[in-house]
Amino acid sequence: MSSTFNARALNSLRREIAACRLCAETPTGRALPHEPRPVVVPSATARIAICGQAPGARVHASGVPFSDPSGDRLRAWMGVTLDEFYDARRIAIVPMGFCFPGHDAKGGDLPPRKECARTWHARLFTQMPQIEFILLVGSYAQTWHLGVRVRGSLTATVEGWREIFGLQVNGRRYLPLPHPSWRNTGWLKANPWFEAEVLPVLRTEVRSLL
Repeated sequence: MSSTFNARALNSLRREIAACRLCAETPTGRALPHEPRPVVVPSATARIAICGQAPGARVHASGVPFSDPSGDRLRAWMGVTLDEFYDARRIAIVPMGFCFPGHDAKGGDLPPRKECARTWHARLFTQMPQIEFILLVGSYAQTWHLGVRVRGSLTATVEGWREIFGLQVNGRRYLPLPHPSWRNTGWLKANPWFEAEVLPVLRTEVRSLL
């Protein structure tokens, strides 16, 4: 597949996603409680993809992925500037759910909509064969991409990062990460090995591919 053809096919797919209303009009379970606003950044040239959970309320309002404190922490983890992070030629962003799913009864974000992964993910990654490194941010992304390699809990999966990072599936490397939400500050304090062991590897790999 030529790069020109691939870029055209990806642009066509991007337009389909932008017009998607599955979770509002033909939902799995309850309909999306607001107007859909898919937030996803495909790329025909990026070698890095970030696969997170779903946009939060701030990102739903801005339309810009990770334009919130979670994004600040993720960029610090990766060791990248704002310009690098938002350069779609270099970094693709494909969350498990493209639209903000709404809040649960306790005020937290609901899980990513199932319609997104089922409808779009395989097609997107087929159209992005150049991706070499995928950051799996949170348990939903880890389960979809790693399948049986997920170890029962997010902590256990992230603890197994060396084995996962050492694998190459379809020519791609994966690194499981906790969600960078500030709600996970307690997790980071309880697991200091993450910042000491994982982040240097993450930053080295990101820098080598940018």
